[in-house]
Amino acid sequence: MCFFVSCTEKKEFVEVSDRASMAKLSATDVITLVSDSGITRYRVNAKVWNVYDKAEEPYWDFPEGIHFDRFDPNMKVDAEIESKKAIYYTSRKFWDLKDSVHAMNLEGEHFECDQLFWDEKAEKVYTNGKVKITQKDRIIYGKGFESNQTFTKYVIKNPEGIFPIEE
Repeated sequence: MCFFVSCTEKKEFVEVSDRASMAKLSATDVITLVSDSGITRYRVNAKVWNVYDKAEEPYWDFPEGIHFDRFDPNMKVDAEIESKKAIYYTSRKFWDLKDSVHAMNLEGEHFECDQLFWDEKAEKVYTNGKVKITQKDRIIYGKGFESNQTFTKYVIKNPEGIFPIEE
């Protein structure tokens, strides 16, 4: 007695007309370390990470937020940044952090704004919008802000607030 069984499966192909708008990689619940020249520089946590490598300007999209820890050469966290949305332009090494951006430096100062740009090549962060900086003894508001990427040397454009003055 001999049996021959054959299964046929209808295969469907989806035509992609615009590869630039389609993510090459999509990952969830990501924790990754980023290194440069063999030295660990950042720890990145994200709920969703989409990579668009065929876009006119390739980018990574973090539609559900991101959290960074930046490490100094001794692997100590020297700055933290968090936002509800972010885009990273890979060729320019440029971040666009949006929606409830929070950062903290080693001195414990807290920085808050709606949008923050981070230029890794120039090693600076900045915003043209409103910024709130909470220090140990005061809160400073301003419109426009520029800093090194560890938030330790910064300039506040158009500052507002109460500033104690020694007589």
